[in-house]
Amino acid sequence: MMGCRRPNLTVVARISVLLAFASGCRTCALKPLPEGLSYRGEMLPASNVRFLSDRTYLDETGERRIDQQIFDEVFAMIARAERLVVVDAFLFNEFLGKSPPPHRRLCEELTEALLARKRAAPGLRAVLITDPINTVYGGCEAAHLKRLEEAGIEVTVTRLDRLRDSNPIWSCVWRLLIRPWGNHSGGGWLPSPFGGGEVTLRSWLALLNFKANHRKVVVADDGGDLRALVTSANPHDGSSAHSNVAVAFTGPAARAVLETEQAVLDFSGGRPPSLREATFGLAPPSADPRPCRQMRVQVLTEAAIADAAEAIISEAEAGDALDLVMFYLADRRLIRDLKAAARRGVALRVILDPNKDAFGREKDGIPNRQVAGELVAAGISVRWAVTSGEQMHTKMLLVKKRGGTAELLAGSANFTRRNVRDYNLETDVRIAGCADAPALRDAAVYVDGLWTNAGGCTFTAGYDAFRDDLRRRVFWYRLQEATGLCTW
Repeated sequence: MMGCRRPNLTVVARISVLLAFASGCRTCALKPLPEGLSYRGEMLPASNVRFLSDRTYLDETGERRIDQQIFDEVFAMIARAERLVVVDAFLFNEFLGKSPPPHRRLCEELTEALLARKRAAPGLRAVLITDPINTVYGGCEAAHLKRLEEAGIEVTVTRLDRLRDSNPIWSCVWRLLIRPWGNHSGGGWLPSPFGGGEVTLRSWLALLNFKANHRKVVVADDGGDLRALVTSANPHDGSSAHSNVAVAFTGPAARAVLETEQAVLDFSGGRPPSLREATFGLAPPSADPRPCRQMRVQVLTEAAIADAAEAIISEAEAGDALDLVMFYLADRRLIRDLKAAARRGVALRVILDPNKDAFGREKDGIPNRQVAGELVAAGISVRWAVTSGEQMHTKMLLVKKRGGTAELLAGSANFTRRNVRDYNLETDVRIAGCADAPALRDAAVYVDGLWTNAGGCTFTAGYDAFRDDLRRRVFWYRLQEATGLCTW
């Protein structure tokens, strides 16, 4: 009598290893977020609300022009601070790569602004939160961060390992085999991925995790209250010519921004006491007596941004106008919402970066060109930002209602899986009020100017300028968005 066949132990072992690996990937991609993330604030009254923009474009003679407002406002906020200033900045460095000139030395400007204010107001609590990308993940020293620390400014580098893995297939390997070895800032033998100097192999391997504290936020006391600025702009020399937008405001919502930054300090080892203690005694602003003029601001982080975007798009009706200006558009749910809005009769205009420039390197147009083809096929009007080495780095969604109201969603978050599905750290604000309120009116003028090439300048070009119908690129975009095997 023949016995039962024995299982092949080698095959069983391999299957067990694969199952364990898959389980580890899933766990790290879905693990609980640190407390205070994915924040969904209330709609709160706000005063002195401003819409700000940085624009790079070609004037009527074809000459490149750069008009900027955002960091002038940031430096003014810092200069007025007496008790507290908090800056959370993703890219805060002098790395240029091969970006075409001119460059504004934003890294040095922000460093000097903080140092000067600390000298002028020694009792000021100044806090900087940033991403480890600025030290190439521990592979080099950042002299400007050291200067800030030596001057008594609190510098906290975000602990990205506490976040979910957006590229779990690689991150699981990295956690097991690379992370235990740490890194060192004494230099290495490989060129830095951002230009200038050499770094370790471990820096490159850490980069492949594709995760970030991608926020761009400033909060400072101002005349007895708090003022906040939420933007898509980085204090980064190589990004200094990018087009960006920002929203600045005073009032209770600024305190909500402060709460979201305290959450990052809490899980990244920031120093006590809580930021809340620096706001004691600051009085809330008086409300505008005209109800329609009372602007309301909602602070949103991480996946709460996607929820707000879905709500804005889904609530738009025939006769409403919806404008989207976006550096990266790839999230499948939001794309479906846009197409559904078009079917309902909402007037849509979409302006996208052509995804061709990245600090002097040429990109392949993924994901925007593939998504644009899908939108155009659904009857949605699409135009491309005309860029000359810089990027259309704006991330904003604007809806103008038939009844005379409007809403704006703007901040750091691209509409991609990584940015709005609880992987990166992100901050946006949702602003609601009368469509002719200054900030919302200025946002509408900004989009109209881009769309129509106002004043004979060249801001945008038609869809055919960067049309890409290659099906293999569509497949590659879908695979990258689904798996996280991409930088966006």
